[in-house]
Amino acid sequence: MTDTRELARTLRAHALRMTNRARASHIGSCLSMADMLAVLYGHAMRFDPARPDWAGRDRLIISKGHAAAILYAALAEAGFFPVAELATYCADGSRLAGHVTRTVPGVELSTGSLGHGLPVAAGMALAAKRDGADWRAFCVLSDGEMDEGSNWEAIQLAQHFRLDRLVAIVDYNKIQSFGSVAEVSELEPLADKFRAFNWGVREVDGHDHAALAAAMDAAPFTPGRPSVIVAHTIKGKGVSFMEGRLAYHYKNPSDDDLIAALAELEAAP
Repeated sequence: MTDTRELARTLRAHALRMTNRARASHIGSCLSMADMLAVLYGHAMRFDPARPDWAGRDRLIISKGHAAAILYAALAEAGFFPVAELATYCADGSRLAGHVTRTVPGVELSTGSLGHGLPVAAGMALAAKRDGADWRAFCVLSDGEMDEGSNWEAIQLAQHFRLDRLVAIVDYNKIQSFGSVAEVSELEPLADKFRAFNWGVREVDGHDHAALAAAMDAAPFTPGRPSVIVAHTIKGKGVSFMEGRLAYHYKNPSDDDLIAALAELEAAP
């Protein structure tokens, strides 16, 4: 059985090293979703890294494609490609591009233009429904991209087609690219908005592995309805000087930042 908490620690360390080495952005966005990825790959999802295109696999779309480093780390740790390849992140000629890219084994969709992931995941879930398949389509979204109208069109259609194999997970870390979510475009009451669209809803602490696992296992929360997990998270989670800091949406970890951050992760219980 996978120790998902230890896996999350490993993913955070990989992402810190990758963004430091590449002088790349979005470490705060990576750290806030490390726990949900650890539970998805370490517990909830059905997949076979030796057969990335296995027809019976669960599909996962990371709609917040700017958080590519942490997804690549999860895929490498799951066995889709060698962990050593993470050192090539954002290097010239590397397939590990700065936004999630379909050429990487285990990646279902190239993402980065926000608002695209959920519509595609809904289409996948509709295909599964029509084929009588039992796999699930998961989609991780940022809270900032909930400003995109394309998501709300997909939310409406998903309930219309009764796509109960669709599970959306909102990484609700309350900070988007140019400010807090409350300042830029208030989302509350987010859970009630999904309920108004006839979705099954669970709100959880997005860093509580037991709560995440229980929610993922329970979906669909209501038969015949799509499900959403509103995961309340902290941007930069796991590194005290990055937590809740807008600057680390774009700022990469300096060499000193990396040393301090890795020491914190190592010392954490």
